[in-house]
Amino acid sequence: MLVPPTTKQISASVSVTPIVASGAHPKNTILDMAGAENFSDEIVEDMRRFRTRGGSVKINMILKEPPRYIGVDDEMQETLRHTGVNLCPSIDYLERAFDESKYGNFSRQPYLEATIPSLTDPTLAPDGKHVMSIYMQYAPYKLKGGWDQNGEAQRKALGQTVVQTLAQYAPNLPEMILTHQIITPQDLEDIYGLTGGQIFHGDLALDQFFTMRPLLDWARYKTPITNLYLCGSGTHPGAGLTGGSGANAAREILRNLKK
Repeated sequence: MLVPPTTKQISASVSVTPIVASGAHPKNTILDMAGAENFSDEIVEDMRRFRTRGGSVKINMILKEPPRYIGVDDEMQETLRHTGVNLCPSIDYLERAFDESKYGNFSRQPYLEATIPSLTDPTLAPDGKHVMSIYMQYAPYKLKGGWDQNGEAQRKALGQTVVQTLAQYAPNLPEMILTHQIITPQDLEDIYGLTGGQIFHGDLALDQFFTMRPLLDWARYKTPITNLYLCGSGTHPGAGLTGGSGANAAREILRNLKK
């Protein structure tokens, strides 16, 4: 979220300093919203090189009833339904899934993380029905042939791959599906403003962590523009729903205001 700067008079002699804390993608913030012309050529070039290649797909399904997993007793059945499942039999499996995306194809044996949030919050689905939320990897932002050309065929094939993969462990899943939604990396950029379809606002690589996230010497959230800060996933510590980036940025802002 980009908060527009405002100045609020507290008294005749005291005012609140305008602060902009951007939780948007660093590239969007620096190159577009703040304006590349306001930064040095070196910073602009480094930001353009900041890698942000999406590889995740989100699939939402409405089910008649939760899937039933094979090979487990009733107690574990309920545990899996309420906590979710991660489908990744081995490191080699994960490597093969990623390998396909390197060459412009979505994985035919994908990593899947599936949860049923409506078991905790029934208001998420129609009465008696359930929502299954599936996080799938890997599908490249730059899909061979493009997501737009023959887009429906590509989406259908991707959806079928995900369902068939999960159905190996929950055979009744296909017949439970009433409707579904597929959100591709291209959709993540077009609809939600995630540059490159990267949900983490930048690749999670060793050269883009810690003091180098998003750029070297920017780990303390302050940018070269006075009172402009970054506070989103593109900053340290980055990915995950921890709120760590925002909390750290807030402390830094308060520290600088006290100065």
